[in-house]
Amino acid sequence: MEVGLTTRKENMMKRKIVVAVTGASGSLYAKVLLDKLEQMGDQVSHVGVVMSDNAKDVWRFELENEAYRDYKDFTFYSKHDFMSPFASGSANYDTMVVCPCSMGTLARIANGTSSDLTTRAADVILKERRKLILVTRETPLSLIHINNMASVTQAGGIICPASPSFYSLPKTMEELAATVVDRIFSLADLKIDSYRWGE
Repeated sequence: MEVGLTTRKENMMKRKIVVAVTGASGSLYAKVLLDKLEQMGDQVSHVGVVMSDNAKDVWRFELENEAYRDYKDFTFYSKHDFMSPFASGSANYDTMVVCPCSMGTLARIANGTSSDLTTRAADVILKERRKLILVTRETPLSLIHINNMASVTQAGGIICPASPSFYSLPKTMEELAATVVDRIFSLADLKIDSYRWGE
């Protein structure tokens, strides 16, 4: 097989992923997710990122930096850029992760309210029967939150609460956040070397 054809075939097998970061607490989850995605070029061909204004504010407050500006391998889109490729199903983005996902964003996705790029992209992913993973970060939950989670689940989305696990004995905040992020990758069918119970 010619080199050009081999490269094209390999790129077709790689994933196209949308990452949306909203204004819920938990910026560390987003950072660890993006850090690990940077190392997955063998599985991912393109990562599109959209951040809300609140997400940037919370990142600066919680992580005390603006490191979200440093991801040069990803393409960042304005929250109102409805001309972005993943605003349409024809762009064939196969997975979307909202991390962390605020309850407001959850509500808009659950009710099909495409008021910005994040909610439009989520609507596209659901209607195209692709994989939507919402990393919700809130406690306690009201019945409204629970019903919205049920609606997204019934529509084919996955609710993955940002609930870290401890049986891998994480030593740092990053390792603790990675217990959630590694679960996200598993749900997204991406291969990653991570702790497995009983192995």
